[in-house]
Amino acid sequence: MIRHIVLTKFKPGTPEDNIAEIYSGLSALSEKLPGAQNFTGGRSQSPEQIERGYMHGFVIDFDSWEALQNYAENPEHQALGGQLVANATGGIDGILVLDLDV
Repeated sequence: MIRHIVLTKFKPGTPEDNIAEIYSGLSALSEKLPGAQNFTGGRSQSPEQIERGYMHGFVIDFDSWEALQNYAENPEHQALGGQLVANATGGIDGILVLDLDV
């Protein structure tokens, strides 16, 4: 299984409703793509408070690297990813992505 982890440092003033809408779209997409499941996302609630500005994140599990590639190439994902980049501090520099084989 591949765990896709995305952390985002949103621009100051980005409405939580906008973030929730993007995450809702990603959740819906993960429910309809073969090999994708278990979307979880939201705002950090960490008592450690060492997010360093990356206050939002999400995780999606994929059955295989191929399933992750299909997600990455999906036009709906690309549009939602474009919204993440547009709202992130510094564009793509405000986004961290980790893919772990777990």
